[in-house]
Amino acid sequence: MNDMVCPITNGLPKIRETPLDPPAIFGQLRAEQPIAPMTFPDGARGWVVTGYEQARTILADSRFSSKASTKHLAFASDLATDFDLEKDMPPAQFEHMDPPEHTRYRKLLTGEFTLRRMKAMVPQIERIAAGRVAAMRAKGQPADLVKDFAVPMSAQVICELLGIPDEARGRFEELSTQALSLDKKPEDTKAVLDGLVALIGEVAMGKLEKPGDDLLTGLITGGQLEPAEILGVLLLLLVAGHETSSNMLALGTYTLLREPEQLAKLRADESLIENAVEELLRYLTIVHIGVQRTPTEDVELYGVTLKAGETALIHLPSVNRDPERFPDPDTLDVTRRTVGHLTFSHGIHQCLGQQLARQELRVGFTTLLREFPELRLATDPQDIPMRDNMTIYGVHQLPVAW
Repeated sequence: MNDMVCPITNGLPKIRETPLDPPAIFGQLRAEQPIAPMTFPDGARGWVVTGYEQARTILADSRFSSKASTKHLAFASDLATDFDLEKDMPPAQFEHMDPPEHTRYRKLLTGEFTLRRMKAMVPQIERIAAGRVAAMRAKGQPADLVKDFAVPMSAQVICELLGIPDEARGRFEELSTQALSLDKKPEDTKAVLDGLVALIGEVAMGKLEKPGDDLLTGLITGGQLEPAEILGVLLLLLVAGHETSSNMLALGTYTLLREPEQLAKLRADESLIENAVEELLRYLTIVHIGVQRTPTEDVELYGVTLKAGETALIHLPSVNRDPERFPDPDTLDVTRRTVGHLTFSHGIHQCLGQQLARQELRVGFTTLLREFPELRLATDPQDIPMRDNMTIYGVHQLPVAW
């Protein structure tokens, strides 16, 4: 491997010195060798990418594949040897595909997630957020912002968009959270995925009998996807769209409550919410495992030769803290004009639902700060349990009072 030292020898380290910052080793790597050798838990040799410019270049390079068969679990886990991403996942998981297969699925869905359509959903999202605030007040304080606000708000938004009925939402919330645990046994993970597919199948059967004005009905009646493909697409959209937004709402609130000066600026000037959302997306980068791309041929970049088949893991939390791109990157600044972060990835696999996520976060944070001017943590910040054992980073619970 170009005679470079291999500093990561059994997958990514998970232990953080502080809960809101990536492990320090990634900052050291970024400064010394932003494309560095690593060994995955299954023994495969590859690379970890921690520099912004290097990451953006790889994500845009068509010589790098996203196929499931080229990927490796990033953390040491039972799944590293017993779970086959390509064989054990449902069909139509197009984030793990290359063109033309990826292009086919992406084209079917792009029109459903345009900025115009997502902005049109804002009144609906505001209604949902207001309902969650009312429920919190009725229940009384302290409340768990995860269970009482972030999770149900995000779940209701994505379920209404896709056409998942209210009675199925509770099962979906529980199963989607379980699906992203890094500590589950392979057979348990498969059982959870089977449960999600079965749930979506039940909902799809209902749409055949009673079509609605929603994305699922459109996929069913469009005639371009097989039933198994529809289930796979819906699974991807449901889990990705729900887990990311709910964890950003909770972790973002936790962060703001730990940063009183930044919170005060946001309370004093509500117009900063767009800046604040982008800055929180950059600063927190909850996809803490990153994304993977594998060269299909030998590729030389920045003085390093990445050989065909040597998977590059792009560590997004470190990439978004690169001082070459974001001055003073380890400081949260809600007034920063944060543009160009890679939280939603880059290139043809850039997150399809990013505009929906932005609208949810803007409405969610604005609603919380407006309705609870004295919102505060109801426990010591150090006692908040962090989701370092999950695919998506965040907090397991967040007790708050107002």
